[in-house]
Amino acid sequence: MLITFFYDMNRLLEFIKKYNYWFLFVLLEIIGIIMLFRFNNYQASVYLTSANAVSGKLYDMSSAVTSYADVKEQNRELTRQNILLERQVAQLRLKLEKINGDKEYIDSKEKAMASLDGYTLLDAQVINATTSKVRNYLTINKGYKDGVKPEMGVVGGRGVIGIVYLTSAHYSLVIPLLNEKSNLSCRIRDRGYFGTLSWSGGNTQTAWLNDIPRHARFKVGDYVVTSGFSSVFPEGMYVGKIEKVYYSADGLSYQCLVRLGTDFGKLRDVNVLLNPHLMEHKAVEDSARIADLKEIN
Repeated sequence: MLITFFYDMNRLLEFIKKYNYWFLFVLLEIIGIIMLFRFNNYQASVYLTSANAVSGKLYDMSSAVTSYADVKEQNRELTRQNILLERQVAQLRLKLEKINGDKEYIDSKEKAMASLDGYTLLDAQVINATTSKVRNYLTINKGYKDGVKPEMGVVGGRGVIGIVYLTSAHYSLVIPLLNEKSNLSCRIRDRGYFGTLSWSGGNTQTAWLNDIPRHARFKVGDYVVTSGFSSVFPEGMYVGKIEKVYYSADGLSYQCLVRLGTDFGKLRDVNVLLNPHLMEHKAVEDSARIADLKEIN
């Protein structure tokens, strides 16, 4: 047995020695490809787009096998959400009845509701997700053939999830709140103060709301919602709840630890906010930025 082992090892070494230039060539090719896609934004974008279509189909197949196990829990969650929504509608109806013809108040509420008319909800499912990295991504089973475009918002039953980054025909890559590249404009509900929500790794259930002015009056437990400063999300969409408050490093503002409404470890059903005016809105903002740059130069 020992003689046979040494004989086989000798043959293996001879084989490696005979074709060592081929092995070196393949190794250098792999290193070159990795460096090309890692340090060049355009090539990385092309790779992500094409790989997203292929991997999306594989994720979709594996997701279909495991999705049935979560159906019961999701149904229970949907039932609870429907009950809460029905209670909220009933409470709003009672408040409106107590207004007794206050037309100005009713008009303001109608305008707030009308701000959602420009969006259409597109059902989608998360078929792959990461939560353990600094730059996490989600893959959903809807793409540009379904009307999904980059920079569209993605939401779930418990709040904001993220923004579409890349799309293929039938799949899309989403940058969730749990990504260091994510910066979401938010405000503290009923307080009017604005800040930027960001995440720098660590706890997947919390994020940081920065740049809240020192003169702001709010408290732990206040809700954080979207500001509506962009066409990605309408104003007032739930993000999370303030859990702790700290001073910023320079002492000029507050930094709030926010308990996110979405549990990213259990995501399945989501909605894409389709906005037919997204590109027009973005074009106007880009034109304004270009005009500002020309004035500066």
